[in-house]
Amino acid sequence: MKFYDRATEIGILQDNEKKSHEHASFMVMMGRRRIGKTTLLTHAFKGMSYAYLFVSRDSEALLCRKFQNCLEEQIGLHVYGSVTRFRDLFEMIMQESQRRHFTLIIDEFQDLYRINASTFSDIQDLWDRYHETSKINLIACGSIHSLMKRIFEDRSEPLYGRPTSKMTIHPFTTTVLKQILYDANPNYTPDDLLCLYMLTGGVAKYIELLIDGGYTTKEKMLDAVCRQDSYFLSEGRDLLVNEFQGEYGNYFSILQLIASGLTRRSEIDGALQKDSGTFLKKLDEDYEMISKLQPLLAKNGSKTSKYEIHDHFLRFWFRFVYPYQSLVERNQLDMLRKYIGEQYTQFSGRSLERYFQDKLFETGRYTDIGNWWDRSGKNEIDIVAINSFDHSGLIAEVKRNPDRINMHSLHEKAEALPKMPFAHYQFDFQGLSLLDM
Repeated sequence: MKFYDRATEIGILQDNEKKSHEHASFMVMMGRRRIGKTTLLTHAFKGMSYAYLFVSRDSEALLCRKFQNCLEEQIGLHVYGSVTRFRDLFEMIMQESQRRHFTLIIDEFQDLYRINASTFSDIQDLWDRYHETSKINLIACGSIHSLMKRIFEDRSEPLYGRPTSKMTIHPFTTTVLKQILYDANPNYTPDDLLCLYMLTGGVAKYIELLIDGGYTTKEKMLDAVCRQDSYFLSEGRDLLVNEFQGEYGNYFSILQLIASGLTRRSEIDGALQKDSGTFLKKLDEDYEMISKLQPLLAKNGSKTSKYEIHDHFLRFWFRFVYPYQSLVERNQLDMLRKYIGEQYTQFSGRSLERYFQDKLFETGRYTDIGNWWDRSGKNEIDIVAINSFDHSGLIAEVKRNPDRINMHSLHEKAEALPKMPFAHYQFDFQGLSLLDM
């Protein structure tokens, strides 16, 4: 698959690179695994002087030896002798950056902690000593969200306050997703696009696997997920075991419950037969893996809140793959494929709502977008979008089939919106279906 989009991110990266010829730059780049961070970096710095170091899980001495080879091959930095401590190697790099400019990318930066717990203190000490006279463009790139946040955003950590910029890499927009699918299959249907969005959520690696494999229709995509050699069958576990470490069993259970439709804390507590509050809080605030949904503009602490898995692929994986590991292990993938096909229409309905919410955000016309529902459960609106500056807004009903959209019912539901603060907004009403994608 060819390289798509990322013009804004490339512009920032290249601007920082240019400025670092005069003053050292230290960027933190975060993003979930498979989002395309490494591809973006190598694309942005193509033809420039840069070294790419990947933190593998080796001993410190072996890792330093690998880094020495990379530095010599990529930027001609020859390190004499055998360096066995990362501190010593990083000091040599910082000293070299006083003499000449180059970019240094350290990928899976958070794993340096596993190599040597004092590494981040060493980097802080050396950065503080050398950066004022350095011409380095240092990029710390990481994908284990909780660790990267702790390293750079916890005031008690040595590298807090050292970066000069931070960037989070997000999934492709709906516009880019449509372009990718059109380039691969100009005759795609709306359901093909919805399935691509539902499975990948715009994550570059997943899109690449499907597009390069020729899986450009809904049926072929679902077939690809259920192949015996499918990358997707083990991907959820591969992504999260390192993130959650020893407590992954509890987190996996909660994510499976949310994916199955038990979205309120009382329901989750009941199913687990224990208090899930601490785990839900960490999934929401530390791992940013779930979202605590409330009716749009509801007061904090509203008792009408519910939870949803934020990541599209993980929402799919915990709904259809993780609960049926026995089918995967016994290679009964035809049975799994049939079940997914039977549940697809219902499951993809929420994906369609989120697609339109993303699409509306991308227009730049709205400051807040979400769902709204009342405590009785009788009135629920799929999309309420507002612009808090000019007090305009949109109320929309989303259905796969346009014939099922009932505008009269939508207007009646809108009457139940609380007067404060919604009375100040002038709303348009719209029905959205597969045909509007």
